[in-house]
Parts: sequence; C-alpha cells; structure tokens
Amino acid sequence: MKYILALDQGTTSTRCIVFDHAGAIVGVDQREHQQIFPRPGWVEHDPAEIWRRVQEVIAGALEAAGASPADVAALGITNQRETTVLWDKRSGAAIHNALVWQDTRTAGIVRELAADGGQDRFRGTVGLPLATYFSGPKIRWLLDNVAGARAAAERGDLLFGTIDTFVAWWLTGGPDGGLHITDVSNASRTMLMNLETCDWDEGMLAALGVPRAILPRICRSSERYGECRGPLAGVPLAGLVGDQQAATVGQVCFAPGEAKNTYGTGNFMLLNTGSRLVQSTHGLLTTPAYQLDSAVIWALEGSIAVTGSLVQWLRDNLGLIGAAAEIEGLAASVADNGGVYLVPAFSGLFAPHWRADARGVMVGLTRYATKAHIARAALEATAFQTREVVEAMAQDSGVELTALKVDGGMVANDLLMQFQADILGVPVVRPLVAETTALGAAYAAGLAVGYWANQDELRANWSAGKTWEPQMGADQRDSLYAQWCKAVQRTLDWAE
Repeated sequence: MKYILALDQGTTSTRCIVFDHAGAIVGVDQREHQQIFPRPGWVEHDPAEIWRRVQEVIAGALEAAGASPADVAALGITNQRETTVLWDKRSGAAIHNALVWQDTRTAGIVRELAADGGQDRFRGTVGLPLATYFSGPKIRWLLDNVAGARAAAERGDLLFGTIDTFVAWWLTGGPDGGLHITDVSNASRTMLMNLETCDWDEGMLAALGVPRAILPRICRSSERYGECRGPLAGVPLAGLVGDQQAATVGQVCFAPGEAKNTYGTGNFMLLNTGSRLVQSTHGLLTTPAYQLDSAVIWALEGSIAVTGSLVQWLRDNLGLIGAAAEIEGLAASVADNGGVYLVPAFSGLFAPHWRADARGVMVGLTRYATKAHIARAALEATAFQTREVVEAMAQDSGVELTALKVDGGMVANDLLMQFQADILGVPVVRPLVAETTALGAAYAAGLAVGYWANQDELRANWSAGKTWEPQMGADQRDSLYAQWCKAVQRTLDWAE
C-alpha cells in the first residue's frame, strides 16, 4: 500500500489529502460548503451538503494522486469539533441543520446550568467551563426545540455525532450497519465525557438531559475501527482525531511542554502535559491531546473563536477586500495600526475569558484611520489573542514558551507571523508541510495499520520550513499589548 488518505472536514470547507510515507502531499482536493446564519449568533451547516463534499473530495484527491482505493493503506478523519448533528438512524437524514461550534443559541441553557454552581460547575468532571461552545448544550437545544426529537431519541431512533462520527457512520455503511463511533479527543468536547474514565458520565447526561442511547462508542484516536464501503470499499478506517489534536500529532508535539498553535477559522493552541491531567485555573481547557495506544496523553488548550473568520468578515460583510489573500498587502501598506484595535468577540470571548456577554468592538478610531489600519488591526487581533493564551498556559503549567510551532491557513501571512513573534518575544516556526491537521489524521491511521512503525518515524518526517525571530523591543511589545487589554475590556457586558 503506497498511501494514507486523510479527510479533513473543517468549518468552512472539506479537504482530502493523499500522503506518502515521508508525509509529503501527493494529491489534494478541497470544496467549500455553505455557512448558514439564520439569526445573529446562530451558525449552521447542512449535514447532507457536508456528506456530498466528503464524497467529492475523496474522488478528487485520488484522481489528483493518480491513485485508487487499492493503493490506500488506511483512512484517517479529522474534523471541526463540537459541531453537533442529530440524525435518523434508519434514513440517515438529519433532523435539523448542524449547530456549529461558533453558534451561541444555547446561552440560555448555559445560564440555567451555571445558576447552580457557576461557570466552572462541571470543570472537575469534564475539564471545561460552561459555554455555548460545547456540544452537550447543543444536543439539549435540538432535543427541546425540534418537534418530536426527544421522543425519537428516547425510542432509540436518533443518533448524535460530532462531524467525525457523522462522516464515519456514512463512510462505513450509514443506515446499513455504519459504525457509530468517536474518539476521546472529540468526546471530550461534548461536556459529557468524564476525564477520569474517558467514558460518558451519567451525572452529566442527567444534568443536560441527554439519553445515553444516542451517543457513539468512544474509541482510541488510532485504531482499526472497521472498513469503508462505497467509494473507499475495503479501505480500513483507522484514525479519528479532532482537528486541533490532529494538528498536535501532525506537529509531532509528543513530549510534555511542546506546543502548537493552529491559525484557522479560529485559533487553537495546545500544550502537551503528557500523562498529567492538569486542571486549568486560568481559563484554559483540559483535554485529551490524543490516544494513539493504551495511554491517553493530555493537553491544555486555549481556544479562540475568531481569527481567520475575521478576515472573511472583512471580505464578505464589509467588502474591505475582494479576496482573503489581499489583506496582507493592504495591512503592510501602513507602518502600524494607527491606534486602531479590533476585538472580534462576535460569539463572545473564548479563552481565557469565557464571556458570552462580550461582543466585537473597534476602538481607537480617528480621522487618520484608513481601511489599511483596520486590516492591520484585524491581523494583529489574532496575535494579541494568542499572547493572552500563552500567558494563561505559563501560569497553569509553569512552563515558559521558548518557541511556537504554527500551522493552518493564516501562517502563509508573513506580516502576521512576524508580528506574532514580535508580540510574544519568541521565535515562530512553520513546518515544511503546513497541512498538519490532515497529516495528524494520516499519522493516527497509519500507526494503527503499521504503515508507520512508531512515533520516532513521524518525528523524522518533521522539518522547519521558515522561522520568524522577534524584532520588537520589550517596551513596545508591552505597550501594544496593554492597549489591546484595554480594548478587550470594552467588549464586556454588552449582550443581555
């Protein structure tokens, strides 16, 4: 078998990549899907459209590689996490559009649960604060608001899944015996998995009103689960990893203290804490990094809701740029942000604040400000939010960052990466293969079927592509960051 196939189902698009043994890309196909905004704060995807895109990109990637399923040793799936689907197990039809991780319609449920014990009421059990981000409240909303849903769930007619589960079910047969599975990294994002047992927690199911019968079986991230049918008939499905944990594997952050930051729709930084389950006291999430064998490896995560999607907002909502790639040139046309700060709290603030009442602000505007300053402020917002997370990680773990491994779509932006190095005061390192999320899913699948022998083989595949060294003085760095922190305070207590 010559290749490993990785399916990367993301927030804005679905991608399939064919990798060889060296971790090099030999074929790729990518298709976008619709972003549905029924009301302010509501974000949905059409599950049927996602399934169509999955089938299209698999065929496209194999064609681009000049390969057939007979050339593929295994398939790994990585996915946008927390996005929630409920579907009929006999027909495969979703009962409602998927509720995307950015969706805030569960704010009332979250407030209700937090009224008795506060935002951290369940943190000791599930490692997460109460927030609209996670899947459990989304399941509750669907069961309470879609006609007949709760009765169907209690009859055993419905299935729940994050996107990994939904896609795996269809790829392995769907209504005709499809596997209803997830892995520890995705299960941990539901607010329903007990961190100590890595199984569904009866107390959490009761608190959120979720019937256990609709939940998938929790597996390792790397395991030969079964075989695909249809276009990949006979290919083993052998990897399931949430996208940010997959990037951690793809960046070979296998040692405690190693960290990576993914710059995508949002930003997600993970710090490997090894076999040590660290409960955060500074606004981070405790999450499995991965489970490649019998042992779960843990991480602290800083999740930022809006980074790359802020560039999309400037393009699609404001018409400030015609294409996302134009933002770097526009931002570089001015020497600095002109005093403008843009805090994109469109869905509230995630780590380390966890404030659902926050909303986006642009501050520091004068007649001097131009669209170039706004573009620069948008890029800088990503770097400032990352510094907030880095500082929280240092406080929780006692480990000071010495370099930051980066990946994701925004790392092609040299202006952003240089500013990131400047505002952190440490080197920023982009690997030669920047598609680390898909690569991590490929590694998980390949390890399960013996395509790669061990983690040392994977480490040997990693090499640095470009490094940005900090060039900004400490006084300037701290002054800019202090202004950012003032801007963040202006976002709070806005939404009722």
